[in-house]
Amino acid sequence: MTQAAFFVLAALADEPRHGYGILREVEELSAGAVQMRVGTLYGVLDRLTADALIVLDREEVHDGRLRRYYRLTDEGMRALGAEAERMAAGASAAKQRIAEGRKATGTPPVTGPGLAGGLA
Repeated sequence: MTQAAFFVLAALADEPRHGYGILREVEELSAGAVQMRVGTLYGVLDRLTADALIVLDREEVHDGRLRRYYRLTDEGMRALGAEAERMAAGASAAKQRIAEGRKATGTPPVTGPGLAGGLA
């Protein structure tokens, strides 16, 4: 699963959203690390729809423009959960290796932001 697809699914985990709402939520959830263009978003939405991970929830006219709201399917929620578990397991394994490497070399632990903006 791509990083963009993961964050789109995560953005839809709590409620249906329209395209712009998804873009904002992805940026917030990723702490600004993932900033998608509209074309990229709709490509991801098309793939997730084709894979039955999301469906069109409803369409509304807002200021003369059609807004399409998407929501997760049960399969989408399972896929998101499985990917989150896979990522967590990978992060845990990496942290363990880093700690073991630091012990072996006497290197002090890193206390600043890591690659994903969190603390190591």
